Amino acid sequence: MVIITAGMIGVGKTTLTGKIAKHLGTKPFYEPVGDNPVLPLYYKDPKQYGFLLQIYFLNKRFSMIKKALQDDNNVLDRSIYEDALFTKENNAEGNISDVELEVYLKLLDNMMRELDELPKKQPDLLVYAATDFETILKRIQKRGRDYEQFEGNPELKNYYYKMWTAYQKWYKDYDISPKMKIDLQKYDLSDDKNTAIILNQIDDKLKTIR
Repeated sequence: MVIITAGMIGVGKTTLTGKIAKHLGTKPFYEPVGDNPVLPLYYKDPKQYGFLLQIYFLNKRFSMIKKALQDDNNVLDRSIYEDALFTKENNAEGNISDVELEVYLKLLDNMMRELDELPKKQPDLLVYAATDFETILKRIQKRGRDYEQFEGNPELKNYYYKMWTAYQKWYKDYDISPKMKIDLQKYDLSDDKNTAIILNQIDDKLKTIR
């Protein structure tokens, strides 16, 4: 089986991915953030680097999902299926031009057509991690990546809020695979008891799929 995790920056998605993979004894594929040379540049100047960042992520996520769908039993930290969410928001913010968006969407469409030719064509389950917006902000501050910090930067904070809102609609509309929402505000994964509860919820969902 292939499981993909999704959710807003700071929600705890990467931690969740690792715990699911360990629980199922399988391999996690992590979002390319720490080794991403474009991301810090984007936070400094989103209008100059917005398109480059989206192409970088799209390329990485395409490689990840292809490998995961061709292998057995993997867990992906964010996937190609939510990539366009960020690109469209960057377009709405004026960071990516309409022409660049059109180029991106055509490239994404070509990639999705290639995935349709694989023996396994889509993931088995989407696990969507959710919290309220204030919890997102606190967790972004706590993990301390300099380029993500929003204090004194109302535009960045506003961007986070728009993405948090957009994610809720994205999850509602997602129909590529079975899906489930988990509450990482109520069940903070820093507590092992909460981790056990969340993993049990995922196990129960997987039973209905299998």
